Amino acid sequence: MAACSSNKETSTVKTDSLTLNDTANMAKEAITGKFSVVDTPKFGGPINLRFTVYNHADTAARFCKWHTPFERFMSKFLDVNLEDGAEAQYKGAMAKRMMPPPADAYITIKPGDSTFVDFNLADGYAIEKPGTYTIKYNAAPISGVVVKNALQFNLAK
Repeated sequence: MAACSSNKETSTVKTDSLTLNDTANMAKEAITGKFSVVDTPKFGGPINLRFTVYNHADTAARFCKWHTPFERFMSKFLDVNLEDGAEAQYKGAMAKRMMPPPADAYITIKPGDSTFVDFNLADGYAIEKPGTYTIKYNAAPISGVVVKNALQFNLAK
C-alpha cells in the first residue's frame, strides 16, 4: 500500500511543475503534499498517480489518512475537471466517520522525511473522455495535508 521513502523521487515519476526544492521551501506548513503522474496515462487505461506527503518540521509530524489516497477511495477528496470545465463524477465509497479520528487513522512522518502512495485515479472517478485534466485536492481541513498546486495531465487516445 504505502511505502516510506527518503526525499528522493525516481526517474519514472513525472512530476507537476513543483520541484522537490520548491516543496521544501513552500510555506510554514509542516505537512505538505504533492500529486504526480506515474508513467504516461492513455484514455481507457489506468491513470497511475503518486501522492507524496512531506514533513518539513524538525520534529515528527502526523496527518490523518482520511480523505487521502492512503485509504484509497473512501471519500471524494479530489476535484477532477476536464479542460472544458466538465467534472469527472466520483464513483467511490462515501464513508461516514465518527469524530475524533482514532489513533490508527494517523500516519506519522519523521522530521524531514516523506511517504507516498500510488493509486489509479480511474478506480474512483469516471474518466469518460480524452483531454487535459486538472486535479485539485479538496480535503486539507480534514487530513491536515496542504497541497498548494493542482496537477494537470493529458489523457490521449
